[in-house]
Amino acid sequence: MVLPEPTARLRFREMSDDDLDHMAALLGDPEVMRFYPAPKNRAQAQSWIDWNVQNYALHGFGLWVVETHDGEFVGDCGLTWQTVGGERHVEVGYHVRAELQGRGFATEAAAACRDAARAGGIGHLVAIIHPRNVPSQRVAQKLGLTLERSVPHGEGEALIFSADLDRATRS
Repeated sequence: MVLPEPTARLRFREMSDDDLDHMAALLGDPEVMRFYPAPKNRAQAQSWIDWNVQNYALHGFGLWVVETHDGEFVGDCGLTWQTVGGERHVEVGYHVRAELQGRGFATEAAAACRDAARAGGIGHLVAIIHPRNVPSQRVAQKLGLTLERSVPHGEGEALIFSADLDRATRS
């Protein structure tokens, strides 16, 4: 699989150790991570980078760094294998810097990743979303994903949005 195509405002690239400062700030931000058990510390952010580098090697995709065309760090977005209700699915996931949220960056980036998944032959896509994370639910819906079910996840539950990509809305 190749990187998602650049969008009107965004470009994608693989994460590397050079991204630790940006990723630690993003994943350590309580606002960005409000629907996770806790923000991540610097060592956990490094593990996040390592996990994605491993994903690129094993699967040809992972979460990519998202930047503006001018090189401003926006967040991360991409595709990862996740286990949902005992089944493995490719998930589209995204994190956007708190001060940039609400500007459509998550939807724009996630749509490019959805299209890359489709072009790469991935037939089914999910988004695993905390029940109170209404903005992420709206992003999933804009991508053409629909609420499929609720599943136990961590210490609570998660909503699973999904789409068969040959039928998903193109945006």
